[in-house]
Amino acid sequence: MTEYFEVLDRDGAARIGELRLTESVTTPARLDDVLVDSGSLWNADREVPDGDDESLTILPHRSLPAGTREEVQDAFSTDHADTEFPTAAVVASDDPTPQGADAYILSDASGFVGHGEGFKDAIISAKEALPADTALVLSGVATPRNVALLAYAGVDGVDAKLAKVKGSQAKYLTSDDEAFLADLDELPCSCPACQQPRDAFDREDCIEHNVAALDAELRRVRERIRAGRLRDYIEGQARHDNWLTAAFREFDDQYSYLETRTPVMRTSEISAATSDTLRRVEIQRFAERVTSRYRNRFDNPLVLVPCSARKPYSDSQSHGQFHDAIGYRGHTVSMTSPIGVVPPELELTYPAQHYDSVVTGRWSEDEKEFVASVLRQYLRRNDYPRVVAHVPDHGYRDIVERVEADPEIDLDFEYTVKGHPTDTDSLANLAGALEGELKFSKRERQHNTIKAIADYQFGDAAGDALFGDIEIQTTGRYPKLQIRTDDGDQLATMVPQYGLLAMTLAGGDRWLASDAPTKTVDIEGFVPHGSVLAPGVVDASDDIRPGDEVVIEGSAAFAVGRAEMSGPEMVDSTRGVASTVRHVRER
Repeated sequence: MTEYFEVLDRDGAARIGELRLTESVTTPARLDDVLVDSGSLWNADREVPDGDDESLTILPHRSLPAGTREEVQDAFSTDHADTEFPTAAVVASDDPTPQGADAYILSDASGFVGHGEGFKDAIISAKEALPADTALVLSGVATPRNVALLAYAGVDGVDAKLAKVKGSQAKYLTSDDEAFLADLDELPCSCPACQQPRDAFDREDCIEHNVAALDAELRRVRERIRAGRLRDYIEGQARHDNWLTAAFREFDDQYSYLETRTPVMRTSEISAATSDTLRRVEIQRFAERVTSRYRNRFDNPLVLVPCSARKPYSDSQSHGQFHDAIGYRGHTVSMTSPIGVVPPELELTYPAQHYDSVVTGRWSEDEKEFVASVLRQYLRRNDYPRVVAHVPDHGYRDIVERVEADPEIDLDFEYTVKGHPTDTDSLANLAGALEGELKFSKRERQHNTIKAIADYQFGDAAGDALFGDIEIQTTGRYPKLQIRTDDGDQLATMVPQYGLLAMTLAGGDRWLASDAPTKTVDIEGFVPHGSVLAPGVVDASDDIRPGDEVVIEGSAAFAVGRAEMSGPEMVDSTRGVASTVRHVRER
């Protein structure tokens, strides 16, 4: 049980934490000034020292190289008594045994940092074995160039040992490079050490600069985590070193590790500037839910249209013109990279209105194949009488034609664009293609939107399970919809900032009683107000993710709220906010 470290904010595996010493340290951070080493047990027997709250005491340790046989590890394992001051334990990445410490230092970091697959394996092994609410520290490996990726992977603490060594070797470090002093005509930095003539800058100054550059990069990383945009930074930062790119992509291949820790909603924008954006959790999760949970409830033809730069799409000028031509006679679905396909009911749902992509008019093969794959799966799942493809030539049309050629897609396709999608002739063709189709009503649109969001948010068929057997009433103007029973009881509110449902107590009751998959947090016998702390959690659904809507149950209270950490982390943690509480009822 940790008493001195608490996770305060999360951005995937990256975390903002607080190391609660006499002077608190916000992580990820450089910990040189607070780490006190009790020494190695290889040299001599050592007692646990009398620590204090001013420092993080490294317990006496006996490090073993990676790959040491299990029986050897057991023979030289160390046990430590409980302490009443902040401690760190040294463990190997392939046998990271919990020891009741507040932080864990991986002894073999220098053996895997620099190797993409080895780094990924070591970090995931440590994270799966060690308590979720303890800090993970790597010593002797951090530089300004790699520390952002270390934090992205889940590292909370580093030191400046390597940066200092490189400075003593006259190697000048920046966030994107490493150069010998002899090769520099100018100093590309404004830190205090660099505020002198180039010919006066010596190795001691280089050490000072390297530490300052590491500190500056850590400040940048913390701000990126707080903003929920570390991934955007990493997609560019990792390009500065091949091993960083390899490690970054290795973590993308470990989808479950990142997905468990990645919020299901936020308001920060995704910058879709590289092909790696297609692989990020938010994009893959949206595509997976659209193709496995979403179900079309309209009887009209499918109308495929290109996306717009303005979000949500319905606010854009081009989509306004499409709307005028379609006139609710077709179900308009937008095609876009990197999202895939976006039904109109989900145009507000994160990340459909929270991304900005580079617009060149040219599609990469990766983009075409991804969007084609999503559209193909979407059409296999959903029933339409036919498809009207109002898409321009080249990228969009190429994608649609690939899907049309699939023998499992037995639909008629009609192409309506001649030149540009908003040209007069193209819009006339679009309107003509839908001539004779019946319009669907505003009421039908709103009801289908609520059910589609429930499917996406809670699980396949959740919309019908929650709202299918009642005459739901929607009040307010889109997108600020409130869902009520015909008796006037409010069940939920649609939150336009991220396009999901926020439940009321009546909605929580209905959710529990329905067949919709429920995400539940079981708590001890207290009445929560404002939030539920992790120590009060008895159990939680494994599939809870940060940002998920949850039902909170205990012997003294029933509540609804939003998860602040994953279900497994709620159960494993002894500190931190597990869930916020929106409404609570005493029992």
